[in-house]
Amino acid sequence: MCDHCGCGEGAATTLLNLQTGKETIMRHRHDHPHDHDHHHDHPHDHDHDHPHDHDHHHHHHAHATSPGAVVELETRVLAKNDALARENRAWFTGREILALNLVSSPGAGKTTLLERTIRDLAAELRLFVIEGDQATANDGARIRAAGAPAVQVNTGTGCHLEADMVARGLQELRPSAGSIVMIENVGNLVCPALFDLGERAKVVILSVTEGEDKPLKYPHMFKAAELMILNKLDLLPHVDFDVARAIANASEVNPAISVLQLSARNGQGLDGWYAWLRREAANVREAIFN
Repeated sequence: MCDHCGCGEGAATTLLNLQTGKETIMRHRHDHPHDHDHHHDHPHDHDHDHPHDHDHHHHHHAHATSPGAVVELETRVLAKNDALARENRAWFTGREILALNLVSSPGAGKTTLLERTIRDLAAELRLFVIEGDQATANDGARIRAAGAPAVQVNTGTGCHLEADMVARGLQELRPSAGSIVMIENVGNLVCPALFDLGERAKVVILSVTEGEDKPLKYPHMFKAAELMILNKLDLLPHVDFDVARAIANASEVNPAISVLQLSARNGQGLDGWYAWLRREAANVREAIFN
């Protein structure tokens, strides 16, 4: 599944509450030779307003050489993840929270876009952020400085967030009803496509500094995304990037994908992104009555 990304090895996943400074080690991967369900005692209050502590499962890749054994294990890992994602989704729905999973390659501008969005919409929408990264809390600190409550999930060698990490993040974050939760995934276009986090939609961010063939190279991610944001338009005069070709490629792998073009740096096109957010938030609120 993710062996080629290196997330089969590994360090612990840590959760840092940027409001309180509290750090929690969620789990170690591959501490045990067999794929048991491990029960952790977590220092959290169990209250009905927040996701419950689940049994957290360590993801072990099979040591057997049989390809069938590996496929079976990967299927189990994804099935466990998807079950937790359904719980997250129900939790969001019950609180009329719009949850978005932001995905991109490293350096596409996810954090800059989030900072700008938080600052521009502070008076209008309540934004909360779960910030995923392998090692540092730098992006989480930037988000907090921009004015949104945030928790940082460091995945160690892991190349994506998983539904249980989001559930634990929500326990610390405690987003209010009717708010928007932005989940900034680890910079990577491969494995995050496989792991449902319980979000309403995946938003893929593609920068004009990347190749316009990215949707063809990473079709699973662009197929899974509801919206593609083409970022860094301000750099278009300085790069060799064919906007029409990029959009055509995205539409080829996902005919239903919506596309917005903007520059998080100079503000061009941000109105379209904010209108999309308002619409999605309104849809979440209306869905509860339909």
